Amino acid sequence: MKAAFITGHGGNDVVQVGERPGPERAPGEVRVRLHAATLNRVDLYMRDSGAGITHRLPQILGLDGAGVIDEIDASDALLQPGQRVLLHPGIACGRCEFCLRGGDVLCAHYQLIGEHRDGTFAQFVSVPARNVLPLPDDWSFAEGAAIGVNHLTAWRMLVTQAQMQPWETVLIFGIGGGVSLAGLQLAKALGARCIVTSRHAGKLEQARALGADHVIDASREDIAKTVLAATGGRGVDVVFENVGEAVWPAAMKSLVRGGRLVTCGATSGDQPGADLRRLFIRQLRVIGSTLGTVSELHDLLAFCQRHGVRPVIEQTFALDQVHAALDRLESGEQFGKIALAID
Repeated sequence: MKAAFITGHGGNDVVQVGERPGPERAPGEVRVRLHAATLNRVDLYMRDSGAGITHRLPQILGLDGAGVIDEIDASDALLQPGQRVLLHPGIACGRCEFCLRGGDVLCAHYQLIGEHRDGTFAQFVSVPARNVLPLPDDWSFAEGAAIGVNHLTAWRMLVTQAQMQPWETVLIFGIGGGVSLAGLQLAKALGARCIVTSRHAGKLEQARALGADHVIDASREDIAKTVLAATGGRGVDVVFENVGEAVWPAAMKSLVRGGRLVTCGATSGDQPGADLRRLFIRQLRVIGSTLGTVSELHDLLAFCQRHGVRPVIEQTFALDQVHAALDRLESGEQFGKIALAID
């Protein structure tokens, strides 16, 4: 089958498009003929080093995807060949203590497609049946692919971890990136007031069009002071953060007493100052989060259909153009998801 894969670590020179063996479907698995995948920051990380992630080379990239069921167990009563589907990227063991109490995203033996096993930048992928969900009829394959990582991550951050309420205010850093944009869409649908930051004026205007209540130009405004001014000196209830070290001081100073900071990334560094005095005196909570469970993805899909939330696809590239797609993601200029169309 045709696929985009890494042969080593470095730049785009280690990313090749060519033939790879197709996946062998095991009993209980579903083989999906993929039509779209979207790019995530981890694709750049796997290309650059993949440090700390157990993988073999060559490795097919891609965490999320959507397509059509190609092959399935005849006894499966919920899915059928030819059905349009999207994927949950996390493969859980189903037997460890975390899986047994419903926390499959905490599985002690968790594997992610595109990291620990071959991913979705390919014509076919095979995953356990529980990882395959019906794609809404009016969604494109690219939209279906996009929801399985960024929107799922944002959903767990806001709903499960931060337990955000409709009357609360959330500060979202780095609007335009996939997770932050998903956070804005979901927070607005949940009824929250949203303050967003970016260093790009154009992205802030696009965020306004999507419902952002207040925008902060991080290239010229002091984020914490602007947040306090916008909230009458109170601060926000929730900080939605995936940048890390560069914004941590502003994030902590922007929180109301008893507020929650939920984080899923550290693109600017993972060793910020702890600001412990502020943490305990103001009784703040710092919550880590990543991805989400299969059950949460089902809930998210139902919520999106009920509230009309759909992923924003900025640009679609052919699989042969994966280098250009990676360059676009690496530039940080995108507003929305970058997709690959897989012929």
